[in-house]
Amino acid sequence: MAELTISADEIQSAIEDYVSSFSADASREEVGTVVDTADGIAHVEGLPSVMTNELLEFSGGVLGVALNLDVRDIGAVILGDYQGLAEGQQVTRTGRILSVPVGDGFLGRVINPLAQPLDGLGDIESDEERVLELQAASVIDRQSVSEPLQTGIKAIDAMTPIGRGQRQLLIGDRKTGKTAVCVDTIINQKQAWASGDPEQQVRCIYVAIGQKGSTISGVRAALDEAGALEYTTIVAAPASDSAGFKWLAPYTGSAIGQHWMYQGKHVLIVFDDLSKQAEAYRAISLLLRRPPGREAYPGDVFYLHSRLLERCAKLSDDLGGGSMTGLPIIETKANDIAAYIPTNVISITDGQCFFQSDLFNQG
Repeated sequence: MAELTISADEIQSAIEDYVSSFSADASREEVGTVVDTADGIAHVEGLPSVMTNELLEFSGGVLGVALNLDVRDIGAVILGDYQGLAEGQQVTRTGRILSVPVGDGFLGRVINPLAQPLDGLGDIESDEERVLELQAASVIDRQSVSEPLQTGIKAIDAMTPIGRGQRQLLIGDRKTGKTAVCVDTIINQKQAWASGDPEQQVRCIYVAIGQKGSTISGVRAALDEAGALEYTTIVAAPASDSAGFKWLAPYTGSAIGQHWMYQGKHVLIVFDDLSKQAEAYRAISLLLRRPPGREAYPGDVFYLHSRLLERCAKLSDDLGGGSMTGLPIIETKANDIAAYIPTNVISITDGQCFFQSDLFNQG
């Protein structure tokens, strides 16, 4: 029999080395399963601790938002390409409430509702994130609107001037000049931006919801040609995007604007247009089996727009005196301003500019 050449000390040393690398730390991860999925919606089982508006990660890195918290399952809205999702796939919690990065790096850029760049100019550096669903400034945190925001259009500035922190609705049929007025207003801030005075400068955000890709590209080209893109951020959710992106786009733009507002800066945000956001939210709600109301819209469609537009404000001097001015756009059909969504947004906003197709056609 061969003699054993390994000493007891060597065996003891090997065991000690092996044991020293052992870690007793335990990690807990909830993993759910896709029950069914269709049309940008997925129902998930097995995530009992999930929070409202928490981001969920599906296979392939696709993200979703937990919107319906039912007894047996969760109704999630898919943010991105849902074609690869199938029943039985695993879903994991991220532990993060829906939020986006914010900062000055977004000036001059075109992004999607998840704040990812779409213009091919590289990544956007940001050190801070802001939750999309935050409470608007309270009455105590605001002050009265006293500073004008010049649109550059004499008819508006003379007869119905817009103040910094105000919500001014632009409402009318399609192709009556609503977007043109908003683009002209953004371009009109160029002189104030060139002054370099923070009290005069206005950072602009253009949120395109359900527009044609060519239309969004045309707006970007017009701003670039006029030299207005350097102080403008474009949040694009074109018609080809899923309903989830169209629903989130205004909140993403608002979160970026609020970040600047609470730094004492002045912001102008254009929502073009909220009719398409309401339609996207209606599609999501019907797919999630929420009870429909008037015109098949869900019962909280008023809250959808009120909590968004209430974030536009002129902050008190104690909070820096920043402001965010909102120009929401609503598209009517046959000049019917008594429809559900138009009357909702009319009641939320401070003033309205009605674009009548008959007057437009007269030149």
